Amino acid sequence: MQLKFGIHQEQAMYEDGKIYLGTSRHPDDSIDKGEYLNLKLANRHGLITGATGTGKTVTLQILAEGFSNAGVPVFCADVKGDLSGLAAAGETRDFLTKRAETIGFDEYQFQEFPVIFWDLFGIQGHPVRTTLSEMGPLLLSRLLDLNNTQEGVLNIAFKIADDEGLLLLDMKDLRALLANIGKRAGEISNTYGYVSKPSIGAIQRQLLVLEQQGAENFFAEPGLQIADLMRTTRDGRGAISVLAADKLMMSPRLYSTFLLWLMSELFEELPEVGNPDKPKMVFFFDEAHLLFNDAPKILIEKIEQVVKLIRSKGIGVYFVTQNPLDVPDSVLSQLGNRIQHALRAYTPREQKAVKTAADTFRPNPEFKASKVITQLGVGEALVSTLMKKGVPSIVQRTLIRPPSSRLGPITVSERRDVINNSPVGAQYEKTVDRESAFELLKKRAANAQIEEEKKQAQEDREREENGRTRQNRSGYQTSDRDDRPTKRARTRRTSTRSRRQTVTEAATKSLVRTIANSLGRALVRGILGSLKKGF
Repeated sequence: MQLKFGIHQEQAMYEDGKIYLGTSRHPDDSIDKGEYLNLKLANRHGLITGATGTGKTVTLQILAEGFSNAGVPVFCADVKGDLSGLAAAGETRDFLTKRAETIGFDEYQFQEFPVIFWDLFGIQGHPVRTTLSEMGPLLLSRLLDLNNTQEGVLNIAFKIADDEGLLLLDMKDLRALLANIGKRAGEISNTYGYVSKPSIGAIQRQLLVLEQQGAENFFAEPGLQIADLMRTTRDGRGAISVLAADKLMMSPRLYSTFLLWLMSELFEELPEVGNPDKPKMVFFFDEAHLLFNDAPKILIEKIEQVVKLIRSKGIGVYFVTQNPLDVPDSVLSQLGNRIQHALRAYTPREQKAVKTAADTFRPNPEFKASKVITQLGVGEALVSTLMKKGVPSIVQRTLIRPPSSRLGPITVSERRDVINNSPVGAQYEKTVDRESAFELLKKRAANAQIEEEKKQAQEDREREENGRTRQNRSGYQTSDRDDRPTKRARTRRTSTRSRRQTVTEAATKSLVRTIANSLGRALVRGILGSLKKGF
């Protein structure tokens, strides 16, 4: 049953400090009521759920519009390509104008928004990059789908890289380090813990798979600067960063790990701000189930910790998914602003999802939420947002407002124009390959080879000189004389050479420790293992 609207307007559609979401109607006294998201409480996070085709993407779109107009930067992943329409003004369509009239949205106007397009593959937007050192071993282990033993070896590799001042910027750096660790396995196992060559081989194979999925484009420099995601325009609107994720979704683990890394970067880099009047930034995590699928318990615990703490940095995180059961209870309990589109209840799991969604709302005595969820039409939702003192509002059956930007994707040429006029310009277009672990380990190996050749040449000269000395003393040399050193001499020479190598190695290790100590103050890792900057 569809509700009828338009008899009486209780509130204006725009209010200071709030984002208009749509209009609900009291079933008995026919009062139309505007539903809003309070900006002061928008960093308490949120959840948008509903079955495919019920209007989740449009809800995300109107929230992004509202935050942008309020001066709040937004980051969102564009899974289907539809969110690119934010960059263009909407076009008159009968069903849009009818929805606006139905809910009494007299101020409805078309508008384009300041969009910056990003793409891990650098095709549909500016390239997004980070380094392996910055991502850290925990997230990389999830990305590579490593078991506990392999993850332990990867942690040792990162610890060695940090201790020896080896920057892991791209894939070849990590491959070179793993090869080096394989050669030094005995020495390393005594200091850092057991390192097996099969585990190193397994990590190398997973790196190859990841590289074939296009991750070599992601692990490179220049890295993404968080400040470029938090831009505002001259007229005070927040920039909307749209990540092209249609191709990225073909590698769901890369997609989810990237967004989790980005969220951890925001957490680590931004200062504490307490409870601002509006968020510093809002982060939409679409297809949120990919984040939690097969995630180990320790990772879910850390995600919960980040979600809990990041709001004090002024960041609002909104999970978008089909089913509320996709989000663990420990995370779900922290999402104060809820927009629930229709769910179907044909299977036992779907019925459980409907009950779970209904139970998370503050009940409305006028209707039963579990029944209404299955009856909602397209663009209709149950809405409950946080009010003063963080108390959730009574759930209301709401018609969501139509978007002001274009409904659906923009054209390829329109996207190219937006990219060419982007405020970040050509800043990220060219890859930089500076000296890192690969080059340093290559130099180290070359220097060791040169030293070994020098030592061998010196030993050869000494042997020749000893032979000539013996010949001069005897005055003649017999053809059957054996000039090879005796077993005792060989043992003594080997011992001497061993002592020389030990001295060289000690000097090298001393230098490495000096470098590592100077870098150690900068190499501080955060909750999710990513490097903290500015320490």
